[in-house]
Amino acid sequence: MATTLENIPVKYSDLISEIETGQVKIPQFQRKFVWGINASAKLLDSILKGYPIGTFIYWRTNERLRSVRNLGNIILPEPKHGEYVNYVLDGQQRLTSLYAALKGIKILNEDNKELDYSQIFIDLKAKGDEPIVITETTGKTEFDFIKVTDLMEEGREIL
Repeated sequence: MATTLENIPVKYSDLISEIETGQVKIPQFQRKFVWGINASAKLLDSILKGYPIGTFIYWRTNERLRSVRNLGNIILPEPKHGEYVNYVLDGQQRLTSLYAALKGIKILNEDNKELDYSQIFIDLKAKGDEPIVITETTGKTEFDFIKVTDLMEEGREIL
């Protein structure tokens, strides 16, 4: 069996869909998800500013590993029999952070503390080099920011 390396650009919406259909899995040998909400906000900030966030390296196979992790503690479906699975070899922290922030899910960290990824916001008044994606809204009015999850779900209607 030959191994090939391919560089395939993927839209974020397709990436989210692949995660939700079980086509993306984390092999058990990968470390646990450790990024906090602030690191996830910085990742989204980089994406919005057009900065590169690196690549995701997958092992694409129709074989099934006996031991896999879901993203964070999110239980995701098994892919259909015979479908390929993309096992994440590099990029798990970024991938899980992106998914958690866009879906606004809660994840238990290693200390059993629940982190609420719905508490990530877009600062509508950010200027210059200021962060666009924030986690703290103290001192801002309700018209200064919008939740990332609200923007993803209701986008155009809100704006």
